[in-house]
Amino acid sequence: MTGGWPSMPRVDRILEHPGYIREMEQIVSCEADRIFCGHGWEHLLDVARIAYIHVLERRLPITKDLVYAAALLHDIGRAAQYREGVDHAEAGAAFAERILPEAGFTPEERKLIKVAISGHRQTSSRETSDALGDILSRADKQSRMCWRCPAADDCYWPEDKKNRTILY
Repeated sequence: MTGGWPSMPRVDRILEHPGYIREMEQIVSCEADRIFCGHGWEHLLDVARIAYIHVLERRLPITKDLVYAAALLHDIGRAAQYREGVDHAEAGAAFAERILPEAGFTPEERKLIKVAISGHRQTSSRETSDALGDILSRADKQSRMCWRCPAADDCYWPEDKKNRTILY
């Protein structure tokens, strides 16, 4: 318990993992001059919190630490994308496979998280058998504050996808 609240020790292990920290530091460094939405710590926590709200609202049987693990890892492949030009969703899923066992996630949980990460760039119109992936995709998009973005006019997102109001 942290401050009287239940903790998420497996999520803490992800956040404390030297490989995770290294990749996140590289992402933050590579995006230091980025004018568009970034993929740093704030974005990941926004996605985690919004995704968990979706889980609660839909009363889905997905645990909080699964949601947070997927959200905190969903963009970790950006470091490999910047280094090697690979798809960040696939690179993130591969990275997750290396770190999740050390954090204590079961093979079944790892599979759910990896599928969600590898598909988080797809629209919610995809097959909905992947509830965690659908929620992760929605939360990723809903976390963006397009209405306050100084680069909105130069953004490559289509106007109909930009967030013009707060949903979560």
